[in-house]
Amino acid sequence: MGKEVDVSTLEAGGARDYVDPPAAPLIDIDELGKWSLYRAVIAEFVATLLFLYITVATVIGYKHQTDATASGADAACGGVGILGIAWAFGGMIFILVYCTAGISGGHINPAVTFGLFLARKVSLVRALLYMAAQSLGAICGVALVKGFQSGFYARYGGGANEVSPGYSTGTGLVAEIIGTFVLVYTVFSATDPKRNARDSHVPVLAPLPIGFAVFMVHLATIPITGTGINPARSLGAAVVYNNSKAWSDQWIFWVGPFIGAAIAALYHQIVLRASARGYGSFRSNA
Repeated sequence: MGKEVDVSTLEAGGARDYVDPPAAPLIDIDELGKWSLYRAVIAEFVATLLFLYITVATVIGYKHQTDATASGADAACGGVGILGIAWAFGGMIFILVYCTAGISGGHINPAVTFGLFLARKVSLVRALLYMAAQSLGAICGVALVKGFQSGFYARYGGGANEVSPGYSTGTGLVAEIIGTFVLVYTVFSATDPKRNARDSHVPVLAPLPIGFAVFMVHLATIPITGTGINPARSLGAAVVYNNSKAWSDQWIFWVGPFIGAAIAALYHQIVLRASARGYGSFRSNA
């Protein structure tokens, strides 16, 4: 028996229950005159600032709580643990994407912005402004942690991303590529217009899997690189901590995430969404 499934249509009259938004212009100078753009840029700045403040403070607090020389013999039993750190990153992304999705799209990550730019979801102008706002917000967020906990901040590494001892540069790069692919792939899947149309009764759906993706990637890669998968997060910590090791490894936390985001964008747009883009339907025989 043979059957044909066109993933771009529904059975009811063969009509779509969703509309693919038009591709964003490559360069949209007119955007610069719109308040909506600047409101979105401000939202990205504030969200990234809050993200870095909470997460880096969690990392610093955990290291202090588990420091036997500072907290006593039972220090190893204290603190939130790596699981708690992963929850802090994933939970904050869930909260902040939920809060800002309707304003800026809730990127909070230059790699996410880059992937969406490649898929023509945002213009070059918006993408560049978002990345600048995210980077500046990250620096300010980490600076707040240092300002409130200057002693602990310097003592416990400033939350900076570095390739951990025992791991090669190549391993760190691959970890960042795969981790960012998981994140950006999840972003594309969770915000797919077809999925949004069918799951519109669950408005919290998109931020939830994105937050869980960040959580799961942190569990896997904290031991390797401290988990970047967000160039702004890595840059903010490196700028404020200003350590030679953090700077020498910094390229990994830009090249890796951008490669991972590009692969995810290509995979989603060319393979998964091919029929919706007019490349034909999926046919299977059973």
